[in-house]
Amino acid sequence: MSHAYEGPVDHPGTYLLEEIEARGWNQRDLAYILGVSERTISQIISGKSGISADMAKALASAFEVSPDLFLSMQNDYDLWAAGDPEASVKTRARVSASYPLREMVRRGWLLDERDPTLMELQLSRFFGVETLDRVPHLRHAAKKTHYEDAPAQQIAWLFRVRQVAAGMSVPRYSKAGLEKAVREMRTMLRSPEDIGRVPRLLQDAGVRFIVVEGLSGGKIDGVCFWTDNQPVIGMTLRFDRIDNFWFVLRHEIEHVLQGDGREREIIDTEDVINASDAASISVEERRANEAAAAFCVPLDQMDSFFKRKYPYFHKADVEGFAERIGVHPGLVAGQIQRRVQRYNLLRDYLVRVREYLTENATIDGWGVTLPSVA
Repeated sequence: MSHAYEGPVDHPGTYLLEEIEARGWNQRDLAYILGVSERTISQIISGKSGISADMAKALASAFEVSPDLFLSMQNDYDLWAAGDPEASVKTRARVSASYPLREMVRRGWLLDERDPTLMELQLSRFFGVETLDRVPHLRHAAKKTHYEDAPAQQIAWLFRVRQVAAGMSVPRYSKAGLEKAVREMRTMLRSPEDIGRVPRLLQDAGVRFIVVEGLSGGKIDGVCFWTDNQPVIGMTLRFDRIDNFWFVLRHEIEHVLQGDGREREIIDTEDVINASDAASISVEERRANEAAAAFCVPLDQMDSFFKRKYPYFHKADVEGFAERIGVHPGLVAGQIQRRVQRYNLLRDYLVRVREYLTENATIDGWGVTLPSVA
């Protein structure tokens, strides 16, 4: 009579055979009692088949025991016989608890590495730390940093910007050159196509300008920081529309002109860019918002137009005002939306602009993945 394989954990077929023999039965007898084929019993005893819930109930009735006995033996055997999971499962689970690891892999920021040592190595390099325990937000992280104040999606995006910026080469930064570039940009506000000239103007002034698609739920618009004594401006184009592009860009440029972000990154989120209460944000952010608003539409003229037309803003009035001050109507529409906090007004003017950046800007996202220097 064939026996189930006996190892550190016996297959329940071994116990079943012992019970059959103790009663003076054979496999044919048990098959008859249960109303199943002899082959079904043989497969269980030889360890080729497991015991299902239905079979556990039938055997329990035949042997006058609890069906849990057979199910427990089967479960113990199955766990013992099961293969070990990939060694990287624990690492992937740990990182995914805080960071959108799957999205980062899909975006090409990280390789889909299955070796846990190599996975930890590439994650540590991505975040610029020595070990995984020093990555912000990860459980058991040994070192707390100012990054703990920001959501993990924003931190991952920031480090991708850092990664891309490290591979860029631009001339030495010139504050005078950037101020000149701002004056040149002010003449470009009428035509969306002119946005394609922005990357070169910033590059000539010594600013590393990068557009990296944001991660899901990040709600980040831009960042300013310095590396190798050169400023970096990163943007997400979270809202691909002309007013948001110019407002966020000029906001980040003001940070650079003021020397903000030298000690720690200035991460600008929707709470900053769309702040309706100036007292709710820092002096640096308030100053940058004011500069951005004045750049898009001169404040005194915007105030005058708003007071005269509120609460009815007709398209003919918006177009006429935009023509007089030399900007695209979308910039006026954007300012009106900010003031009245109604983002469905005049939406037809908020044209998309990302397409004008694709040829000249350093862009990572929307199907494009830049090589990493890490």
